[in-house]
Amino acid sequence: MKTLAVYLMCGPETPALAGAAVAGGADLVELGFPFSDPLADGPVIRRAAERALAQGMRTAACLECLAATRSALPETPLVPMTYSSLLEAHGWDRFSAEARDAGATSLIVADLPAGARPELRRVQLVAPTSTDERLELAARDSDGWLYLVTLTGTTGARADLSPALAGLVERARARTDLPLYAGFGISTPEHARAAAELADGVVVGSRAVEVAEEGPASLTRYVASLRAAVDGA
Repeated sequence: MKTLAVYLMCGPETPALAGAAVAGGADLVELGFPFSDPLADGPVIRRAAERALAQGMRTAACLECLAATRSALPETPLVPMTYSSLLEAHGWDRFSAEARDAGATSLIVADLPAGARPELRRVQLVAPTSTDERLELAARDSDGWLYLVTLTGTTGARADLSPALAGLVERARARTDLPLYAGFGISTPEHARAAAELADGVVVGSRAVEVAEEGPASLTRYVASLRAAVDGA
């Protein structure tokens, strides 16, 4: 079965929203730790990060949010996603240990290239622009699965699935047996089905964050539509 991952920004309502996503069929939840200058993120997640920071969601609060989400979802993989400056400020080893203690399954650091900080267990990201050497390094060091960024640019919904994904999947499969999850620019059931036909899993972020603003019931319905599409791939 293909994996469906959903991204949510940390906030007071996130444990309930994560439960709603899982009720709709999400297999994994990424938890965004907000950062003031999120280079990889488009306008939707940028705005969500600004709201979260305004709500006081600094690192300690986000770790509490992670722990609360883990309590609500004892079996679901939970993966914090953030930026290296946040870990630098908090302390690399301290953050890794505290995230693990709070229930993190792994970690994504969006702007930390493969090969940097090899002691930090994390899911690596590769893009269509990644060289073969970079792809091999990322695949060797990645924790559990490899995150395929389907396009060059920031997160956010797009009209069509990136045509670059097929080539990236082919290159990655030639270099690793790790599961390949595709993300960035996937927002509709049609996108999710097309991506799942190529990759082992699909990550949906910006549109999930938008729908989450409408409440848990809306999020469950949206994720269920993605689940049906992914299962039909």
